[in-house]
Amino acid sequence: MAHIPYVPYEEAQGALAELYRRYGGPEMKVDHIVRIHSLNPPSMEHHMQLYGHLMRGPSPLSRVQREMIAVTVSAANDCFY
Repeated sequence: MAHIPYVPYEEAQGALAELYRRYGGPEMKVDHIVRIHSLNPPSMEHHMQLYGHLMRGPSPLSRVQREMIAVTVSAANDCFY
């Protein structure tokens, strides 16, 4: 498994701290796939905007169909989440 360094929650400052608050929910837990962007906060913001558009934006696919595709791809990639 690859190791990608990230900024711990307690060390986040400025824009990164705000993004952690925005995307971390009440528990301040950001998914690892998002947290790897912590060294480049603008890329974290862009990642989340893209994800939001793909999952909730206009599409001939329903939200359920999109979620099913995401689960299938994750399973095919042997992804633990």
